[in-house]
Amino acid sequence: MGKIFLLMGKSTSGKDTIYKSLIKDEELALKMVVLYTTRPMRDGETDGVQYFFKSEEDYQSLKAAKKIIEERTYHTNYGPWRYFTADDGQIDLKTGNYLVIGTLESYCYTRDYFGSENVVPLLIDVDARTRLERAMHREAKQEHPKYDEMCRRFLADEEDFSEEKIAEAGVTKRFFNNAEIESCIQEITGYIKSFL
Repeated sequence: MGKIFLLMGKSTSGKDTIYKSLIKDEELALKMVVLYTTRPMRDGETDGVQYFFKSEEDYQSLKAAKKIIEERTYHTNYGPWRYFTADDGQIDLKTGNYLVIGTLESYCYTRDYFGSENVVPLLIDVDARTRLERAMHREAKQEHPKYDEMCRRFLADEEDFSEEKIAEAGVTKRFFNNAEIESCIQEITGYIKSFL
């Protein structure tokens, strides 16, 4: 039976960069799962690559059909943005191992849906100052920067990934990405291999 490795961390913790490195590692042979979102596409994103970008109506249709495995809604300054995983045939644990990006909340839902023995949390941890500097740098590159939304997300992550919630979820292993992302990736790679 395969495993779902769920990569999570606060915004600008390096999840996307780490994900890309792990998914390219042929030795790990992890399969991608493309998540869904109702948020607007950012510059440089492609539908079906980073996410399946859907409308609120699309989301409601999937929910009515009981096709949503896990979901979370962020009440942004631009309205609600939903992120979710759909039971759309992408995940079949009989055929391999998967790598998914999510949140602490999505980890709990995915663990409960597939069983704790099949879902492995990979929590990326970064100090607040480094995260804020990275967030400012990333937002400045956007054609229409949304600094207000960046600040809202930063503060929301502090609550969503509180020490109490991490403990309640039973997540004990952390990977630190404050400086050298390559060493963080190597540590995660070794950890994943211990399950294969």
